[in-house]
Amino acid sequence: MSFLQRAATFAAMTLGMVTMIGASTPGFAYQRNHGVNAAEPAIVPVPAQIPAETDTLSPALPAAEPAVAQSDQDVVQDDGGYESLSAAVADQDTPADLNQDLTCLAGAIYFESKGEPLSGQLAVAEVIINRAKSGRFGSSICGVVKQRGQFSFVRGGQIPAVANNRDYRTAVAVAQVAMGDDWESPAPDALYFHARRVSPSWRMQKVAAIGNHVFYR
Repeated sequence: MSFLQRAATFAAMTLGMVTMIGASTPGFAYQRNHGVNAAEPAIVPVPAQIPAETDTLSPALPAAEPAVAQSDQDVVQDDGGYESLSAAVADQDTPADLNQDLTCLAGAIYFESKGEPLSGQLAVAEVIINRAKSGRFGSSICGVVKQRGQFSFVRGGQIPAVANNRDYRTAVAVAQVAMGDDWESPAPDALYFHARRVSPSWRMQKVAAIGNHVFYR
C-alpha cells in the first residue's frame, strides 16, 4: 500500500471515530434538542370570576320608630282640634279662680316638671290623673298629689304656695289640657315616673322617656 493510500485510510478512520463520539455524548444531544425542539409553554385559560350572588330577597328592615313622640309640635291633629300641643296650651284661658283639682294638678306639674318640654309636663299630669282613676291611689287629683310619701314637694299634706309667674301659668294651662283631654297623652297609662339621674330597680313597663323623666305603667 502506498503512502498516500495509508494516509487516506487513516484520515477516514479518524473522521469516523469523531462522528461516533459526538453522536454518543448526552450533554451535546440535550443541548441541541433543547435549543431547537424546546416545547412552547402551554397557555391555560383562566376562567372569568363569577361575582357572588346578592341576596335581593331580604331587604334591610326599616329603623325602629320611637314608641312615643318627643316633640311638642306634632303634625297630626289631635281630637281637640289642635295642630300641636303648644297650640293647645296657648289656647287655654286661665280662670280667675282655680278649683281644688286644678290647683293641685297645676302645683304638681310646676314642682315636678317646670322647665321640662310641654310633652313632659303633660305626661306628669297624666300620671296623676291615671292614678286618680286607677283605684290604687287617692280617689281624686288632690288625694293623689297629697298622698303621703308620693311627692317630695308636699309638706304636711299641703302644697306650697306658688307665685303667679310664667312657669306657673304654663303649668295651669297644661293641667287644663290634661283634664280636658285636649291632647293625647305622651305617656299612655303611665302611673309612675322618676328623674333620669336615678335608676330604681322597678319591674314595670317603660312607656316613655321625655326630657329628664322616665315614665312607667
